[in-house]
Formats: sequence, C-alpha cells, structure tokens
Amino acid sequence: MRGHIIKRYKGSYTIVLSLGNDPETGKLRQQWITVKGNKRDAEKRLAELLHQIDTGNYIKPDKATVKEYLERWLNDYRPNLSPRGFERYAGIVKQHLIPALGKIALHQLKPEHLQKHYTTKQNDGLTPRTVRYHHAVLHVALKTAVQWGLISRNPADAVTIPRIRRNEMQTWSEAEVVKFLEASKDSQYYALVYTALFTGMRRSELLGLKWGDVDLIMGQIYINRGLHHLKDGSYIFTEPKSAKSRRTIALPPTVTLLLKEHYEKWKLEGVVHGVKAKDEDLVFCTTEGLPLRPNTVTRAWVSLAKKAGLKVIRLHDARHTHASIMLKQGIHPKIVQERLGHSSIEMTLDTYSHVAPGLQEAAAARFDEFIMPRQENERERKIH
Repeated sequence: MRGHIIKRYKGSYTIVLSLGNDPETGKLRQQWITVKGNKRDAEKRLAELLHQIDTGNYIKPDKATVKEYLERWLNDYRPNLSPRGFERYAGIVKQHLIPALGKIALHQLKPEHLQKHYTTKQNDGLTPRTVRYHHAVLHVALKTAVQWGLISRNPADAVTIPRIRRNEMQTWSEAEVVKFLEASKDSQYYALVYTALFTGMRRSELLGLKWGDVDLIMGQIYINRGLHHLKDGSYIFTEPKSAKSRRTIALPPTVTLLLKEHYEKWKLEGVVHGVKAKDEDLVFCTTEGLPLRPNTVTRAWVSLAKKAGLKVIRLHDARHTHASIMLKQGIHPKIVQERLGHSSIEMTLDTYSHVAPGLQEAAAARFDEFIMPRQENERERKIH
C-alpha cells in the first residue's frame, strides 16, 4: 500500500504515505500529513500526493510557516530589487501578507487562502490595483519557493485577481494650461511645472534631471535617471523604468529659453554661495542644491492649481495633458510615444483612447477637405 487515510477526529484526517525503504537502514520511510476537512478532501489530497510521487514532483513538507519563508525570501531576493522596490515589497510583506497568511505552513498554503486575503483586503478598502500588488509579490515569492523545491506548485497560479477599473483621465485644456502657468509665474516651482507640462516628463525624471542632461544649444533633454525619496529620508537615483524610458526629448523654444534663464539664475546663486555650477547639479532643487521632496512638489502643484481657480489634477496628469494636447494637434502617436517613453505605441493609443473620437472626426473632415475639391474639378472638366 503506497498510502492510506486515518481518521483522527471530526474534520481531521491523517494521510500516511509510504516512501519506500531507506537505502542505508532498509527501514520503511513514511510521511504523515494532516488534512483538515472531510474524508473526500483527504482522498483528493492523497490522490494528488500519489500523482506527485509518480511524476517525481513530490516534495517532503517541512515545518516552515509562510511568515518564516517570506522573511527568508525577502532577504535573499533583495539584490534583485532597487532600494525603492525593496521598500515596497517589504511594506507589503510585513504589513499585509505576514499578518494575514504568516501562521499557515508553507506547504499547506492553498489558492483559497490567497483568494480570501484578496477579498478581505478589498472589503477593508484597498483598491484593486493595490491588491494586485499583493498578488504580484506573492506570486514571485511562491515561484521562488517552487524553484527552491519547498513546494511543488505555485498556489498564486490558481487565483482570480481583481480587475482594475480604469478611472477617467483628468487633463487640462489648452486654455487651462495657460491659466495655470499665469498663476504660477511667481512660484519657485515655475520652471519645473512649465517643463512638466511641455515635455510630459515623470515627476521622478524631473527631480532627477541634471544640467549635464540638458542641451540648451540644441534644445534637448536626455532622460537618464529618476530620483526617489525613501521612507528613511534618503534619496536615491534609479535607472529609467525601461529601455524606452531612457530617451531624448526635444524642447519647445519657450522651454529652452526658460531653462536658460533658470540656469543663469542658478549660476548666480552659486556665486553668492561661493560654489561653481556643475553638470552634476540638479536642475530643480533647493537653493542649497539639495533634492526637492517629491511630496512637497506635489503639494505645491495642488496649491498652484487652486490659486488659478482650476480643477485640481495630479502632477502626473501634466504628463497626460501634454500627450492629449499633442494628439489633438494631429501629432503622430509614435512621436507622443517616444516623448513619454512608453514601451510601445499600443500602450500610448490605449492610454489615450479617450482622445481618439475627436481625432477620428478631425481625420474624416480633413479627408473630405482633401478629396472634395478634386472631385468638383473632375466634374467641371467632364462638363466642359
């Protein structure tokens, strides 16, 4: 007999697996596994274990809990993450996953445990996007457990993750952009918000921009890094999100002129402080040359929008506003994709599909304007 079931008490059964004789001692090796549920659950689990033995995928369970494994995995996986990424992973693991799943033995973790966690977190008020982050961390952690031979399959493969409902994108019109910039002229963040609206750069890219990345003669900006503020108060520079994110952005003449004035002002402040301006200096920084706090910049953006009497949109929506206005002007989506650093043109078209109806109407009208005069000329030629 390769395996049998013993009833312990109501709702609990023990599976006894026969793993053959020990090659050194000759004694029969057995594995005892507890199953909570009814007899049918135990029979189903026995069948799964026997199939794993037959296919060579059986892994002898150990006593490690999900908490113990996740703590070990987080430490071992850290070199694969950026400091910012590790901070996010650690937050999810310690604040959410361990409290909810930590006491479960790793080898007993099932899809239903994960599914219950996702449902509970949404009921507690977390957004579907945040819960999907939980799933992403769990999936890669449990995938590693499979690779390490601790479990035979990944429970995260068999769950349904929450769907993200795309919120309506918030953007400003051309007139609202002008109104915002007028209200921002006397702000210390004027050059920053102007550049954001006219280039579509991400906040991290703006804050990580150095003067060595700016060509004021050719009117170009080179995106080489982002700047992030960690919870411990430190600042780190990170590589661009993808190969497409490392890009060159052509500057409108007004931005080039504004940045020239901004640079001259920076050099003058350097003279006052006895410091010579360098290529390594940040373009947007404090008067002492220190990085700007991202949250401080965001709060300033909101304050300026209120001062202008406009609907408040996120600083990130300056990027969407830039793209939407360019598409409305008939700029080819490929150019917009390159400016934003999207990985593909499909991503750009999908993100800004709300602009498509207006673009299609304009294209249809232009087609008429192009063809109709020629059609009329042909009719007149035939008449004469």
